Amino acid sequence: MNLVTYLVGELHLSNAKSANVVTNFMGTLNLLALVGGFLADAKLGRYLTIAVSATIAAAVINLPHASTYHLYRASACIASLTDGLTQGVSLLTVDTVVPSMRPPPCVDARGAQGHECVPASGGQLALLYVALYVIAAGAGGLKANVSGFGSDQFDGRNPREERAMVFFFNRFYFCISLGSLFAVTVLVYVQDNVGRGWGYGVSAAAMALGVVVLVAGTSKYRYRRPAGSPLTVIGTVMWTAWKKRKLPTPANADELNGFHTAKVAHTDRLRCLDKAAVMDQVDLAATPEKQEQASTSTMTEVEEVKMVLNLLPIWSTCILFWTIYSQMTTFSVEQATRMDRHLNAGFLIPAGSLSVFLFLSILLFTSLNERLLVPLAARLTGRPQGLTSLQRVGTGLVFATVAMVVAALVEKMRRDAANGEPHVAISAFWLVPQFFLVGAGEAFAYVGQLEFFIREAPERMKSMSTGLFLVTLSMGFFLSSFLVFLVHTVTRGAWIRNNLDRGRLDLFYWMLAVLGVVNFLVFVVIARRHEYKPSTSVVVAPAGEDNDTTEKEMDDVLVVSENTVGMDV
Repeated sequence: MNLVTYLVGELHLSNAKSANVVTNFMGTLNLLALVGGFLADAKLGRYLTIAVSATIAAAVINLPHASTYHLYRASACIASLTDGLTQGVSLLTVDTVVPSMRPPPCVDARGAQGHECVPASGGQLALLYVALYVIAAGAGGLKANVSGFGSDQFDGRNPREERAMVFFFNRFYFCISLGSLFAVTVLVYVQDNVGRGWGYGVSAAAMALGVVVLVAGTSKYRYRRPAGSPLTVIGTVMWTAWKKRKLPTPANADELNGFHTAKVAHTDRLRCLDKAAVMDQVDLAATPEKQEQASTSTMTEVEEVKMVLNLLPIWSTCILFWTIYSQMTTFSVEQATRMDRHLNAGFLIPAGSLSVFLFLSILLFTSLNERLLVPLAARLTGRPQGLTSLQRVGTGLVFATVAMVVAALVEKMRRDAANGEPHVAISAFWLVPQFFLVGAGEAFAYVGQLEFFIREAPERMKSMSTGLFLVTLSMGFFLSSFLVFLVHTVTRGAWIRNNLDRGRLDLFYWMLAVLGVVNFLVFVVIARRHEYKPSTSVVVAPAGEDNDTTEKEMDDVLVVSENTVGMDV
């Protein structure tokens, strides 16, 4: 949250360029989570990937430029420690304490004379980019695996643990938000008033503590063995289906390769992919013992690929939420620098600390979800989880769209007051509603998306599915960068200026509000047609059989009880 103020105020970059530096960094960070998920699912396993990534992050402390928000967003519990702290702890201090790493000071970087300030040189920016993208690389292994590893500790076939998992996702995100709250209050204040090096030092210590806590519980965790590369499975199924595209699809699914040993039930959607498991003449000529190995793909692999593809329509409609969210980390913070931030005559609130209201809102609504909304919805619907994951996502999209309407109105009021006679800086607390609404939306959307992608993905592709969820964040931040670039180009800089008083940021917010309405309508249509993954029931081993493996590894045995369709289920 405090990075954009550093880029504008200290490095003298333009508002548009600063916003894009932040959103491109966040986009890359979340995109690399897909790589972290791939490594965990294919070879290392979730625990080892988390441990290695956290150790690497803790080992490269002492270089520049990360936002404290990303350093400390998860300090309250081990999941959040390993998820959030590494995003900034890796490369922190050099640029903020060595004067040669910054351009000469300028007293009016945001004002009418801002064009006279000397911007950071290519070498200084190169160090900035190296710092940010090494952080992004280190964070990928953590973000894709922390939530999935947490959900591994619950057996979905046990009704009591199934209900506990519902609350886990809420508490997981509550912890992240608690750490974020500390970051945007205490650490931002320390950075602005004591020194950025001190703020990053606290973050480094918290990162190290997170690694210690993670390792301390090693003997108590449940683990899943990596089941092979999910991307290889997906690629193989798609390629095999293409090669066998001219073969007829069997009328009965039991003719597909591996039908009788399948771990997931056959579905009728995307029947074209079934051809990857069709037994051709070569396969049929093989001995019965070798028939299953003769075909490249099994029915289980085909159905797993169908599950992943079934996520993509919902995935695409989640992107815009994070585009709207990114405005809270960029332009909303810059708005605060042009407003009256005095709490009293002697205390000036740091601009980055106004986002405290975003995290207070998240904490409030995650608590309400667990203690009020979920129990109430459970009684009304008869479902233990209360609201479905898609209903949570839809609620978050509505909050985000309303936030952009409010942000546009507030920005117009701020700009009119600043350009009036006499010039007046309105209170920065006028920004509270937009932060509060986006925070409320995030409390619903983040938890809903995380639950949706983990529950609906194949069991052996959980980490990759979490990475797929995080790619929605990535695409949202990249979309923000693209929209800022497009608007800045088309309007020739008229909407987004270095001096916000002379720009039309309110029109940019209105554009996002309109996009939000269109996106929500598309989401509703897709969500109502979505077919949930078949639910599972407990499989009880016969008396006398060893259940240790079942308890520790929770092998994936699925028994279809029902198929459910739409947002209202």
